[in-house]
Order: sequence, then C-alpha cells, then structure tokens
Amino acid sequence: MTIAQQDRAATVPHGFEVEVTSGLQRYSVHHGELMLTSVFQPIFSLSHMRAVGYEGLLRAHDALDRPVSPLDVFGEAARIGDALQIDRLAQTLHLENFKMLGAEREWLFLNVHPGVLTDPYLAAALLANLRRLDLSPRRVVLEVLEQSAEDLDRLADAVREFRERGFLIALDDFGAGHSNIERIWQLNPDIVKLDRIMLSHAAHRADMATILPGLVSLLHEAGKLVLIEGVETEHEAQMALACNADFVQGFFFGRPNPGVVDAIHAAACIGEVTERYREQEEARERRNTSRLAPYLRAFERAAERLAAGEPLDEVCWNFLALDHAARCFLLDAKGRQAGRNVVLRADRAAHETRFLPLADAQGANWLRRPYFSVAINAPERVHVTRPYLSINEALPCVTLSVATHVGSETCVLCGDIDWVEEERDARI
Repeated sequence: MTIAQQDRAATVPHGFEVEVTSGLQRYSVHHGELMLTSVFQPIFSLSHMRAVGYEGLLRAHDALDRPVSPLDVFGEAARIGDALQIDRLAQTLHLENFKMLGAEREWLFLNVHPGVLTDPYLAAALLANLRRLDLSPRRVVLEVLEQSAEDLDRLADAVREFRERGFLIALDDFGAGHSNIERIWQLNPDIVKLDRIMLSHAAHRADMATILPGLVSLLHEAGKLVLIEGVETEHEAQMALACNADFVQGFFFGRPNPGVVDAIHAAACIGEVTERYREQEEARERRNTSRLAPYLRAFERAAERLAAGEPLDEVCWNFLALDHAARCFLLDAKGRQAGRNVVLRADRAAHETRFLPLADAQGANWLRRPYFSVAINAPERVHVTRPYLSINEALPCVTLSVATHVGSETCVLCGDIDWVEEERDARI
C-alpha cells in the first residue's frame, strides 16, 4: 500500500477492511453475517470504442464464503426497514473502491435510492464522502432507481439540486416498473438506461426491433443520452449499434470485476462488432436495392405515361401487378389527393375493407408526409421513403414518389409497396 493509500485508509469509515483479490486491493465491510465488497462493470461508448464509466455493484458472501445474491441483500434490508442504511453503505463502499481503482477520467455510475436524494442528512453524507475522497461530483452519475417515489415533486427538486452541484443523473431501468416517459419529463435525466427487457424483446420480435431505434431517436430529440444495458450476445450488440445507442453495458462487452477493463481488448471487441455490423448493413442495402429495382422501373414508366396524358388507372397497372405493390394515388401541388386510391387485385381491395373508414382517401391532405415534400423539392426524380406505418391498413410500407407535370399542373405520383422486413430485421 502506498503512503497516499495509507493516509486515506486512516480516514475510511469504521469497519472497512482492505482485502486483496486477484492482485488488486479493495475495501470490504461486514454487515451482519455478510461480507460486502464492490465490483465494477464497465460502460462503453460505441463511438469512442472505450470504457467511459463503471457501475458500482455490490457483492456479498456469508460466513462460509458462499455468494449471496445482491437482490437478497437489498430485499432483506427493505423487509426489515434498513433499505436506506444498506444503500448508503453500498454507496460508501463503491466510492472508496472507485477511488482505489485508479480510473482517471471515467464516470462512476452509482445506484441511489430516491430516499437518499430527498433526505438532507443522507444527501449531505454523500457529498461529505466525495469531499473526503477528493472526487468531483462531475465524475459521478447518480442512477435513480426505478422504484416508486412517494413524492415525485420532492424527488425532482432533489435531483435538480444534485445536478446543480455537478452530478450527472441517469434514469435507470427505463421501460420497466415505474420508469416511463413521465419520469423523463419529471426528473430530466442526462442519461436514460434502457432496461434489458426492451433489448430482449427487440432481439426476438421484428416489431420491437423496429420500435427500438425510434425510441432511442425520441430520447435523443429530448436531449438525453441513451445507454442500453444487459447486452449479452453479439446479436444484441449489433442491435445497439443499429438503434444508434450512445453507450452499452453487459456481459458481451465486459463482466463486473474488481479492476479496470483491458482497453486494448475492449477496443478490439467493439471494432470487430462494428465491422461486422457495417458489412451486414451494406449487404442489406444491396438486397433492398435489388428488391426495389422492378418496382422502380415500373413506377418510372408509369410517371412517364402519366406525364404524356394517359389516365392514372391505366398507367399504374404494371406497377400494381408486382407482388407487393399496394396502391397508387395522385396528389396536387398542395398535397391533396386527386381521386381515389388505385388498387388492382381483388384481395387487396377486400383487405382494405377492414379499415373502411380510411379507404376513401379522395381529398385527403398528405402535405405532412415526407414522400410529398421530397418530391416537390426535387421534381422529375423518383424518391423512396424509409419503411413507415401506412394509415391505409396499419401495415409497414415504402412509398415511391415523383413530382411531374400533368398538363399545366404539377402533380406528385405515389406508389405504396408492402414492406415486410427480411430475416435481417428480426435478426440484424
């Protein structure tokens, strides 16, 4: 132990002991019949390809050195009314061990019970520990646990005060329990941690795999950084890349350990996953280009015939004869639909009767739709939208659009294609 460590050890809380694990020194403390200590799970930035933080996690062993689940430790403490006491003890333990860890610029992610933030005495104790250890609040991310808080206004006030002192705030387990969009508006966190259950659903359900990137985008638009936790497989790691998450945490990238992560190994791991993701994305783009090619050819020919004066019902036949073509329709220069949707197959017309109130789109205004605005802004070119939900049948579709002249009027010809995602979209 260095002189500096000896000086600090003289002032550590009563009962804390130094132990050596895998050649690393760390503090532990007795709590009843249990021995408690810390491990740290790395949190990685996918863009920086390195660890940017460590989450402090509790580890417990009984008198026979058998591991005891942290969930059981916290559960028993809550049962006997000691939840805040064990929470404070864990925080102090993590702070001591993080200081000993020697991390120079990374954050410490620290789980905190809402009661610790709202209790003036416990909040002051947390601040005192940081001063004693010479740790800046800017190095600490307070993870607000997802459990219900009795007074959300009071919790929001406390969170605001901690942020003003320099702490970062993370909303934990978003998408599970009490953590939802309302909590984001109330607590205004800097980082939102998506609960593993959301990633698990997205990994096995194509509809959820589509929703996850939209959720991350929504959180980004709200000014929040996004951390996906519980990443355990390469497939899940690629999903995190695909949805543009900022940070990842999970066994695939790094397990909880007493020490810091191997930076070279971590960079190589992220680099390999990123490269495979790039290759798969390029292959998917090639497949989509090939998939769209016959629709584009038929649609371009339809636009040429429409501009030459042929009626809409006739020019769309070749396009609508393709397997997944859904409908054609024509918009004026202000986005209003001229005439009804043109459909070819009887099964398509029958299917649309399920959404009968939406079937008659004559006079509908599609000004807000991207396929209209891009076509008007860049006429005489066919544009292709990203997959989106069609209001006609509440099914995913892709729309082709082109602005052209029909007589003396500018019109936008549109064609919808049913877009059932391929295997990649369920498996990345």
